Amino acid sequence: MSLFQYTARRLVSQAYCGLKASSSKKQKFCLEMARPSSNMADFREVFAKAKHIAIITGAGVSAESGVPTFRGAGGFWRKWQAQELATPEAFARNPSRVWEFYHYRREVMLSKHPNPAHLAIAECERRLSKQGRSVVVITQNIDELHRKAGTKHLLEIHGSLFKTRCTNCGNVAANYKSPICPALAGKGAPDPETEDATIPVEELPQCEEDGCNGLLRPHVVWFGETLDPDVLTEVEKELDICDLCLVVGTSSVVYPAAMFAPQVSARGVPVAEFNMEATPATNRFRFHFPGPCGTTLPPALARHHTEIIS
Repeated sequence: MSLFQYTARRLVSQAYCGLKASSSKKQKFCLEMARPSSNMADFREVFAKAKHIAIITGAGVSAESGVPTFRGAGGFWRKWQAQELATPEAFARNPSRVWEFYHYRREVMLSKHPNPAHLAIAECERRLSKQGRSVVVITQNIDELHRKAGTKHLLEIHGSLFKTRCTNCGNVAANYKSPICPALAGKGAPDPETEDATIPVEELPQCEEDGCNGLLRPHVVWFGETLDPDVLTEVEKELDICDLCLVVGTSSVVYPAAMFAPQVSARGVPVAEFNMEATPATNRFRFHFPGPCGTTLPPALARHHTEIIS
């Protein structure tokens, strides 16, 4: 369903509600339908019957592992926020500074570990796969904590801190070197008083494909760039077949990911939101469970008493 189709259906739904609210009883019913439930037992019944579960995750999941988000008040690296560094223009102007920023983030992530929310998702995927059921994780995060937790069916729509792409030949490769190149060793300190390292381009990460030696960049989607169409196609396929969708630790304001779950909900599929607080999309979902994901998600995804374990 296109965004236009979804919006049109939403408006029609609201109009229908208003037209039919000829009595206070009907009006009350209509308002109550828009309020998501926090009844875990009801969610667990839906979960027990689901065959294809899509889980959309955002920064809130990683924050519980101590991962800095670089968003909002205080979200600075030195004097800059992420949106000032994570752009093609910033990389073209000062690749050394941008690589310092990403080197710092890579080194931080090497010290972080999956939290109970990551582990619950991975365990759920393993368990349900033995029952002929599927779980896919569609994440906005670039930290690979889902992969570290053991998730196999993973769609990283914003890329990964631990992949690089050559600006010359376009080759994409996994890269877990620490440091990623000798010149970045000990660099990247976030303190505002730290001066730029001004590393020459030829000493920054270079492509290792035969005869290339092009400048590497992080394989992440920067502000102003479009998402990988192949990844989006896979996301669309998974959302089309899912019969239960979970939205975990995301503010539901970053597009296009912000419209994934509302579109699923618009076709009648149950959507459950697990987040610290309500979001702009909360009232479009059937369930909402406030609180830390590491606390709310494990009991939600635990083995249901009706599951048959072979």
